Amino acid sequence: MPTLPWTTPHSPTASPNRPPEPAGGATAQTMASRFILRSRWQTVAMLRQALAVRRALLTTPGALGVSLVARPLRREYYTLSRWTDRDALNAFVRGDAHVVAMRQLGPAMADARFTFWPTAAEADAPSWEDAFARLADAPSRPHQAPTRIG
Repeated sequence: MPTLPWTTPHSPTASPNRPPEPAGGATAQTMASRFILRSRWQTVAMLRQALAVRRALLTTPGALGVSLVARPLRREYYTLSRWTDRDALNAFVRGDAHVVAMRQLGPAMADARFTFWPTAAEADAPSWEDAFARLADAPSRPHQAPTRIG
């Protein structure tokens, strides 16, 4: 699973029961993340959780799209997503699928980086080139699992 391409909730592989995207001219929130695992032994768990989180994201109100890059031999995993706003993103992060993944994988994380930027909601899918550049400038921090849901 090297790369899962940009998928929107309106694509054939996503849920058909989605609200429409924001009207033209609306601003959306784009987020990119990079995770580095402590050990390659956590690869299967990481891939399993990444797919579960992706499925949940594609049915979450406010999600506009997602892509994933996995580099298991380097222990690197990247996400790129776009949201109607930061509140929708934050609600997803507090949701069950994401919290379960964070709890399982938090102890396996050696490092995490996150970056956020505004984009036009109707813009083309964000590029990985842009996301990688933004992540290179993002602060590095140890990843910690949450202590409770909600």
